[in-house]
Amino acid sequence: MDIGMKEVREEIDLIDRELVLLLARRQKCIEMAAVVKNDKNLIVDKDRIEEVILKVTRFGESCGLEKTIAETLWRKLIELSIEHEFLELENIQNPN
Repeated sequence: MDIGMKEVREEIDLIDRELVLLLARRQKCIEMAAVVKNDKNLIVDKDRIEEVILKVTRFGESCGLEKTIAETLWRKLIELSIEHEFLELENIQNPN
């Protein structure tokens, strides 16, 4: 079977759509966390961050994902999620 660049790109596009769906679900959870926590001092939990990174990198490695890719990606994802959670909490506490 001869796979061309077109087929590879189509597969990547499909995976990207699946990733976006999963990230949207994750974002909804972040928004729910802001509601539950309702305190900006509870948003950043360094122990939880490191726990998530460890779980993700271990699972990623078991699936063939390079640790440096998984760790870098998840640290950025967590950073962006924290920013989003702060914004959500601000909107909850100060609706306009």
